[in-house]
Amino acid sequence: MRLNIKLWFATLATCAIGMTSAHASDIYPSRPIRLIVPYPPGGLADTFSRSLAKNIGDKLKQPVIIENKPGANQVIGVESALRAPADGYTLFLGSMTSLATNIGVYRQLPYDPIRDFSPVSSLFSSPLILTVRADIPAYNVEDLVTIARKNPGKTTYASLGDGGSLHLASELFSQAADIKLLRVPYKGSAQAINDVMGGNITMIFDAGSTVIPQVEGKRLRALAVTGDKPIPALPGIPSMKQAGYPSVDISVWWGLVVRSGTPKPIVDTLNKAVKATLASPEFAQPFVGYGLTIESSSPEQFGNFMREESKRWPTFMAKIGIQAQQ
Repeated sequence: MRLNIKLWFATLATCAIGMTSAHASDIYPSRPIRLIVPYPPGGLADTFSRSLAKNIGDKLKQPVIIENKPGANQVIGVESALRAPADGYTLFLGSMTSLATNIGVYRQLPYDPIRDFSPVSSLFSSPLILTVRADIPAYNVEDLVTIARKNPGKTTYASLGDGGSLHLASELFSQAADIKLLRVPYKGSAQAINDVMGGNITMIFDAGSTVIPQVEGKRLRALAVTGDKPIPALPGIPSMKQAGYPSVDISVWWGLVVRSGTPKPIVDTLNKAVKATLASPEFAQPFVGYGLTIESSSPEQFGNFMREESKRWPTFMAKIGIQAQQ
């Protein structure tokens, strides 16, 4: 009899927990939500996040507050997000860096992006634009390849950190064209762009938000856009696929994630708000000039994409000899 009473109480407790969890999901959100952005204020990702936060906050009837947590290749932001409960009140702006390439950069990464995060939706992506300084006699990709073959190891490209998108795009191009390029690393994109424009560096792959104003000002010349299709922001500039290099297929991407264990009804609520926001032409209009692709997805679709990218880039990084840091 005593055993049956214990069993009855245990069953009752389990049911109560389940009902509480279900009720919490039913009334979500009942208080402000925070969105951790692993970038300093003012850049493209921060600007996009602030617009996203306002719009999904309006739809959810609760404010979404931005918390900027830059540093350590986005690891500081990740760790802050993972210290929060899995209750949907802390969102994280994930990216190609935090959710994929960091796996190949750090030997002892203090988190597992696939294990520790639940996907909500993709948000936006940006192809990289192959540009050269204005005085280089390269007016298409083949011109640049010819120059590099005549000067093996002397054609330079600007890059940021090991395993960053600029580095990976340049190495994809080097392999696809069978040319030797000399990498010149920089701490920041602004100095890299200045040195390309100033004649110290031959070429750079970078995002539209950085190079399109320089192309329009004729300080840089755009030759191609990574991936398989051109972008409206650069009419007449082919994709790398159209230029004959389909394997130079890389875009920098961002998506929304929450801590693993967040109840599915909450994830679905967030996904619905994101989809409605990104489908609005008014939301997308300010970002058109940057060459972005703004597109939502289901949690399952974004999860599959995360898994593919988290395998693709660390494998490629090992292939080209990038040594993981401690």
